[in-house]
Amino acid sequence: MSLDAVVAATSQPATRTSLVRDLRAMGLHAGDLVLVHSSLSALGFVVGGAATVIEALLAVLGPNGTLVMPAHCPDGGDPAHWRAPPVPSEWVDILRAHRPPYDPARTPTRGMGAIPELFRTWPGVVRSEHPIGSFAAHGPLASAVTRDHALGEMLGERSPLGELYRRDGRILLLGVGHGANTSLHLGESRADWPDKAFIIEGSRILRDGQSEWVSYEMLCWDDDDFPALGAAYEAGGSHTVGSVGDAEARLFRQRDLVDFATAWLSETRGT
Repeated sequence: MSLDAVVAATSQPATRTSLVRDLRAMGLHAGDLVLVHSSLSALGFVVGGAATVIEALLAVLGPNGTLVMPAHCPDGGDPAHWRAPPVPSEWVDILRAHRPPYDPARTPTRGMGAIPELFRTWPGVVRSEHPIGSFAAHGPLASAVTRDHALGEMLGERSPLGELYRRDGRILLLGVGHGANTSLHLGESRADWPDKAFIIEGSRILRDGQSEWVSYEMLCWDDDDFPALGAAYEAGGSHTVGSVGDAEARLFRQRDLVDFATAWLSETRGT
């Protein structure tokens, strides 16, 4: 959305103070561990933009809270699998050989939005090592959440999503729906259905200071049914819906959602 459109659609600019108030009204508390998915434009005009949103979240969580965001870079995978957009087959070997290796400190996000892209560079933020599906975190649990991110478990048990589950964290959707809710993929990794499939993925990483192409098996992730899954979960009412700025926001326990998703996907994808 263009800035002109955001201004035209906003009745009152959001500020750090108003965002803190809204987040607390949603039920976000000091000391929480929370994974945030966000759309800056959905919040309306924010004075100070993405930086103000991050400052408000950190202010509410306080020094004992931990903030987590996706920091994915999907073009870090094998170009033979690219679909948005695909590339000519004769390019694949060139891209594999010459793509810069993933570097947590330097590799930009892609398709995540302005808030996660700024957050990955925020002072004190730690980023996980996955070359496609990394997460960034800030706070006392940041290292614990991000340190064990296995190549084949991009969104599975040995990922920040699995660690969030084990620590009973929360999810906050700020102006986005369940199509952007990565924790549903943890349920997907646990679910079982007849044609569950895996692919051989590949990425260029740094190993002992040298650029290296690595291949690894990974689930064929699929989020096409996530909006329907999210609606089914929300029908149970175990979540909070409110407004943060101009955005509709949702807050819930990740563990409840993942358990529901595991059962729902096993049933619906098996029919």
